[in-house]
Amino acid sequence: MPTTERTAPVDVPRGLKGVIVTETTLGDVRGAEGFYHYRQFSAVELADSRTFEDVWHLMVRGSLPGAAERAAFTAETAALRHLPDGVRAALPAIARAGAASGPLAGLRTALSLLGAAAGFRPVYDIDADRRRADALAACAAVPTLITALYRLEQGLEPVEPRDDLAHAANYLYMLTGHEPDARAARAVERYLISTVDHGFNASTFTARVIASTGADLAACLVGALGALSGPLHGGAPSRALDTLDAIGTPDRIDGWLREHILAGDRIMGFGHPVYTTEDPRSRMLKAIAREFGGDLVDFAVQVEERAETVLAELKPGRNLHINVEFFAGVVMELCGLPRAMFTPTFAAARVVGWSANVLEQAEDSKIIRPAARYVGPSPAVPVPAL
Repeated sequence: MPTTERTAPVDVPRGLKGVIVTETTLGDVRGAEGFYHYRQFSAVELADSRTFEDVWHLMVRGSLPGAAERAAFTAETAALRHLPDGVRAALPAIARAGAASGPLAGLRTALSLLGAAAGFRPVYDIDADRRRADALAACAAVPTLITALYRLEQGLEPVEPRDDLAHAANYLYMLTGHEPDARAARAVERYLISTVDHGFNASTFTARVIASTGADLAACLVGALGALSGPLHGGAPSRALDTLDAIGTPDRIDGWLREHILAGDRIMGFGHPVYTTEDPRSRMLKAIAREFGGDLVDFAVQVEERAETVLAELKPGRNLHINVEFFAGVVMELCGLPRAMFTPTFAAARVVGWSANVLEQAEDSKIIRPAARYVGPSPAVPVPAL
């Protein structure tokens, strides 16, 4: 008779911190060095020198494209931006129902509908080519869904995608209805590239857990979106900017910081569960912000410098530096994105990394099924009679 696999329980740190659960070829975060990469390439170097489509190709197809491959991939993905008629028709109702929660909440519903309309099947039941096709379709449609939902919530008509614009420029075009200037489009593109993937964060791990069940790609992405919606994960860019608003003026910086740190409040935009040194994404985004210049940038730099000093004084040994959210909010504000779109914009990039992780996980037939230690009342207690 077949035997049932039994493994003795193993205690691990809370939150699985530092626990290796699988192997990946997609990239890694080296927190002590302040470095992360997509496959074998520095993510920041990619953001500085390549297009979003190049990095998308790298993550999903495994290599950086040459000129001809780039043109073909760009045309292929641009054609997938257009939504099925049934999905487009449902968006006004989704936007009305979720207006109070914003476009990220509506995206979860819309993405589920897209998966059904596009005929996404469980990754367990389809081959690698079909999985990749589903991944491209979902990633190309997400910016269209996000911008349409936002505009509908604002009482505006959605803007149809343009196949002749690059991914980031088209995203801004669909959001505003106007073709963006080159500097803003490139700044957003570099931000999108820098946030495509970042190790086994909560949303990526969620996507892989769902993929390990063999579920369809839309289900995996919706689960990841649910994880991203939490303020401790993807919700911080706008909250970091809200912190700048709350401080208001340079003379209030130290007093505000000390009051909130001593009260035990978390200072949004500072600290990271992996990096013990400066977040390389924040370094890049700070440089982008300084290219724009202006009062907001100057004030943000002042707050950053004082916050690191005050945190080091009040929380010695914690190594709390700015993370990606701090200057991400500043850059997106400078590029004209409304704050309600900060986390959805993050999702528009991270969906590529989630999809790549789903594709990788689908090659492993082992379901992810950890255990928990029961700490409730000792069983078995007799069930009381009425």
